[in-house]
Amino acid sequence: MPRLDLKIPPPFLFLVTMIGMAVVAQLTPRAAFDPNVRVPAAFILVACGLAIGALALLRFRAAQTTPDPIKIDAASTLVTDGIYARSRNPMYLGLTVMLAGWAVFLAAPYAAIGPAAFVLYLSQYQIIPEERMLARKFGAAYQGYQARVRRWL
Repeated sequence: MPRLDLKIPPPFLFLVTMIGMAVVAQLTPRAAFDPNVRVPAAFILVACGLAIGALALLRFRAAQTTPDPIKIDAASTLVTDGIYARSRNPMYLGLTVMLAGWAVFLAAPYAAIGPAAFVLYLSQYQIIPEERMLARKFGAAYQGYQARVRRWL
């Protein structure tokens, strides 16, 4: 469905996914996770996701290019250093790790569908279209980057 390509901002999708996971948690059985383990584990995952996202945004700021995933045309620089030397999509990775932390916090096994659905949607309607546009804009430099660095991890 090309009409969905690059249409829904990932932070909005993240929030919708969080809400959907909370609804699922209310409607399905919860797992018996000890809160003394579950809550700190969830906190650690969310903190790691925030750190990954912050590092990615700082690299974009340092490169003086837009981090707006809906306006790929406005990208002025191909960022390939820092955290981008490990993942081509660290902002999305950070959001996904935070959703995993949210799933742990909710202690609802079916809520784990949220991060998986988020990754599937982003891959299809955000990342693949972004990659096409970046390949057109940055050519061989982007193709070399794709060959060196994995999409997620």
